[in-house]
Amino acid sequence: MARSDRELILVAGGAGFIGSHLVARLLDEGNEVICLDNLQTARPSNLKLLEGRPGFTFVEADIVLPLPEAVTAQAERITRIYNLACAASPPQYQVDPEHTMLTNVVGTNHLLRLAERAGARFLLTSTSEVYGDPEVHPQVEGYRGWVSCTGPRACYDEGKRAAEALTFDYARMKRAEVRVARIFNTYGPQMHPDDGRVVSNLICQALSGRDITIYGDGSQTRSFCYVSDMVDALMRLMEWETDGLEPVNLGNPNELTVGELAEQVVAMTGSRNRLVYRPLPQDDPRRRRPDIGRAQAELGWRPTVGLAEGLAKTCAWFTEELQAERLPAQAA
Repeated sequence: MARSDRELILVAGGAGFIGSHLVARLLDEGNEVICLDNLQTARPSNLKLLEGRPGFTFVEADIVLPLPEAVTAQAERITRIYNLACAASPPQYQVDPEHTMLTNVVGTNHLLRLAERAGARFLLTSTSEVYGDPEVHPQVEGYRGWVSCTGPRACYDEGKRAAEALTFDYARMKRAEVRVARIFNTYGPQMHPDDGRVVSNLICQALSGRDITIYGDGSQTRSFCYVSDMVDALMRLMEWETDGLEPVNLGNPNELTVGELAEQVVAMTGSRNRLVYRPLPQDDPRRRRPDIGRAQAELGWRPTVGLAEGLAKTCAWFTEELQAERLPAQAA
């Protein structure tokens, strides 16, 4: 694949949390980037951080529908396609489960067809949710998962599994050069405060004086990766020279309980809010920790931002965001 000095890269879901960080990094490195997003779950402020930057183009569109001419007309120039287009937290993807499933299957197919036409390398951001509520710990790429195909999370879990199958089929048929990332919990600035993810929930509740909600007894575990580490991993994976038939876990293997995470957030914010325990949602995984041996061996990657540093940066960002939201209200 011939590469120009200044590539044109398509990032579907580029106005979202991870997507907006990825777009900014690609622009920093001198690439031209088309950000394709339907703005269903993206924060408008994420887009404002990118608008006006040299080489940046925004196209508002839904990948469930045929791709717009603003994208397809430039197919011969596109060398890389990142697919991050899908709501990623349970409250968001369960609002419209049909659209979630179609985004993962029909939308991925539209982007794969574009990759085939353009001769572009394609990267699918899949998820640790393909492992479901795992019986193998930590989770390795060869583990086939313990997923409910009929539960309320199935639209996302099974949607991503189908997207992986479709992506690997394109590779097997030599129709596209592909990469697949299985992303574990990621956090950092530019998260949506109401997306329902545990880090944003705990920080926003702690900073706003609301009760701090813990689902279940807090003993379920997660492994949290700071967003800059995740972006670095995705870019390394895209440039990995491989046959493209192996998914790669991307995440931080530092495992802790949700209760321990809440303790760290409370200590960091100085919160005295009440802890409130709610029932654990259906099919919520009990343990989650990536085995990143493949990423270390093949990509030369491992996370470098520790949880304390990452949480401090995230808390500082949310503090500024909440203060900015209060000022207009006070002025009114």
